[in-house]
Amino acid sequence: MLAWIRILIVDDFQPLRREVISMLERNPRYQVIGEAADGLDAVHKSVELEPDLILLDIGLPKLNGIEAARQILRARPGSKIVFLSEHSCRELVEEALNLGAEAYIRKFDVASELIPAIEAVF
Repeated sequence: MLAWIRILIVDDFQPLRREVISMLERNPRYQVIGEAADGLDAVHKSVELEPDLILLDIGLPKLNGIEAARQILRARPGSKIVFLSEHSCRELVEEALNLGAEAYIRKFDVASELIPAIEAVF
């Protein structure tokens, strides 16, 4: 039997978190183990919950997603991060991927690209 993929969802927009959870719950391999609405909480929950994957928004309050990812990767170097963002400017995508993210998905494309991205990561 395939192991679960334990996922932390970080986005300040609750309707998007609900949509992502609904998508993930359709696959028994995915287990949503937590949610966060800001970058500081994302860092704390990543350390506390030790997820296999962090779905991380870039435009977060308190600490943006790029800086949250830096702190998460310092605290837990093996963390797998997939960025979700409204922005698609080349510089931001490059910064996110150079930081060590596994993938970068525009929120507009979440419905079609999230599951294939997770499967590619694992």
